[in-house]
Amino acid sequence: MLTMPQTLQLPNGEKVRPTFSKAELQSRLDKLRRYMAENDVQAVLFTSYHNINYYSDFVYCRFGRDYGLVVTQDSYTSISANIDGGQPYRRNQLGDNVIYTDWQKDNFFYAVKQLIKDGGKVGVEHDHMPLQNLHKMQAALPAATFVDIGVPTMQMRMIKSTEEIAVIKQGARVADVGGAAIRDAIAVGVPEYEIALAGTQAMVREIAGTFPHGELMDTWVWFQSGINTDGAHNPVTTRKVEAGDILSLNTFPMIAGYYTALERTLFAEHASDRHLELWEINCKVHRRGLELIKPGARCSDIAAELNEIFAQHDVLQYRTFGYGHSFGTLSHYYGREAGLELREDVHTVLEPGMVVSIEPMLMIPEGRAGAGGYREHDILVVGDNSAENITRFPFGPEHNIIKG
Repeated sequence: MLTMPQTLQLPNGEKVRPTFSKAELQSRLDKLRRYMAENDVQAVLFTSYHNINYYSDFVYCRFGRDYGLVVTQDSYTSISANIDGGQPYRRNQLGDNVIYTDWQKDNFFYAVKQLIKDGGKVGVEHDHMPLQNLHKMQAALPAATFVDIGVPTMQMRMIKSTEEIAVIKQGARVADVGGAAIRDAIAVGVPEYEIALAGTQAMVREIAGTFPHGELMDTWVWFQSGINTDGAHNPVTTRKVEAGDILSLNTFPMIAGYYTALERTLFAEHASDRHLELWEINCKVHRRGLELIKPGARCSDIAAELNEIFAQHDVLQYRTFGYGHSFGTLSHYYGREAGLELREDVHTVLEPGMVVSIEPMLMIPEGRAGAGGYREHDILVVGDNSAENITRFPFGPEHNIIKG
């Protein structure tokens, strides 16, 4: 009978140049281990894109398979599928990599069992581990007690280091480059996807030039026109831009799993009086939001004050989501630092090192005057006494009515 291994190691090639210094990655690991020691957690198993990337500089491609990163006080090992070859090993700067094979069912959990001693507390991400996988973990480690590590690590990630902020600033700059390419590509009769392609290509090339040793993955654009502007995450279509269309420019450069964004409202050729009125209201809220971001401000208080401005203009009912969120290792399919969002139910106080957006949105349904979605989006880095706006692309009617 053919016997094939359940796990193996494949140190294929040399370690690559990391996104962050080894000192930076070690600092993150040290904070995690201090938390583990203080809370009597003997081991942690990360399974999310964001935490595996944050602690090991590796963004995995799931494609229906499980991935992990096991951290104890004296070991640090990523777990990857055999289909990835040696790439996870090359990216993991501080530790080892174990590969599980497809030859037997649930070899991922076999690998976990080899790396974590049964018994004691084991940290897992409650917001990322499906019930089915939790049951398999309990079967693999029956004497262990599973506790949540998702919220504590989210709180650690909310405060960015100097190196992280440097990458985020580059991302904001690249987003502006993509925005300029999109603005230049806008014309009546051009389909959304062609305009989006111009922005994506410009950003990928800019990232490649700025980070020549990095991986290029997941950078994208949502460019929407007319009715398609009603949702902030609506995909690109073949719809062609028409004169008088409301437009939405959304650029999303991804650098080593770190997300940044630029979002702007524009119009093709001209805008109606009601469109201009609503656009100015949204810009007024945006400007006030930029003023409110500072250390010591509370997220819920910022949301409440901005709500008042919309309410004064009788458009609060058209607001579709919160006023901003944290930045870091996240994207359109993973990650979110939910404890740092500008919403009525989030009471976090802004601190130096936090990075947040201001992004008010109004959505007026079809059939009403001024129909469409209005969004502006800037990124701010909270400092010791104020906040720095790292978005440079202009906003408002004086800049973004695009003439043919």
